[in-house]
Amino acid sequence: MDNLRDNIVRRIERRGRGWAFSRKDFQDIAPTGPLGVILSRLVKQSMIRRLGRGLFDYPRVNPALRGELSPDTGQAAQAIARKFRWTIMPEGGLAANQLGLSQQVPAKLVYLSDGPTKEFQVGNTAIHFKHARPKEMRTENYASRLVIQALRHLGKDRVDRKVIDHLWKRLSSDEKADLLKDTRYGTDWIYKVARQIAKD
Repeated sequence: MDNLRDNIVRRIERRGRGWAFSRKDFQDIAPTGPLGVILSRLVKQSMIRRLGRGLFDYPRVNPALRGELSPDTGQAAQAIARKFRWTIMPEGGLAANQLGLSQQVPAKLVYLSDGPTKEFQVGNTAIHFKHARPKEMRTENYASRLVIQALRHLGKDRVDRKVIDHLWKRLSSDEKADLLKDTRYGTDWIYKVARQIAKD
């Protein structure tokens, strides 16, 4: 049991503060029974925090106040998606916020999904998953899905040099290459923006 615990703790610490997860994220290193016992003990020891049924996080801490920060809802959404093997992407306004293109946090956190329409409570926040058409979920890379949703939200007329420069700085070289590939057969103006981001 101690070896299992050490392996679980190592994985949690390697992922870093703010990481949200479910039991599914450890099924390769621990059987269901012992895993449940170990996670419950880690909750009691205040190493991890229970966010909801079968959902946990390694809480971020405010160094000045020495208190735990609110859960990262993006991480929580990803953990839920991994658990159910869904492909997800933030809806427009949320995508723009996550990319730093908007300071406005949507009142309702909505993710498009290839799974069923469903709502999960994470702490005091509700995360909504809305079933989307297969065409909307076709893009393979998460960063590309994020950018495409954000651009659609902003609209063609609001995507200026400032937006392009921001995304150029925000995306890695690999993400830029993926974006170019993922937008090639999509909306013309979004592909043109992707080309500008990728070539600059």
